[in-house]
Amino acid sequence: MQAKWHEPYLETCCRSALHRLTLVGGPGRPDGLKDGPCLERLQALGLARRRPADGRFEITAEGEARHAREILKKAG
Repeated sequence: MQAKWHEPYLETCCRSALHRLTLVGGPGRPDGLKDGPCLERLQALGLARRRPADGRFEITAEGEARHAREILKKAG
């Protein structure tokens, strides 16, 4: 029996945006960049959030787990 995929597919651009969120760390990603639509999609999926104080995007714990599994290819 094959394992089924239960997570929404991330386009290559959204995978890159997720990776950039891990690279930027605490400062977050500002709104208005080319990857804005991907950041919005990541937010809708619960993988990123927009900080109310400054409107910048940061990765969530779910986003970090997805990044580890899908981009870094770590089991978990």
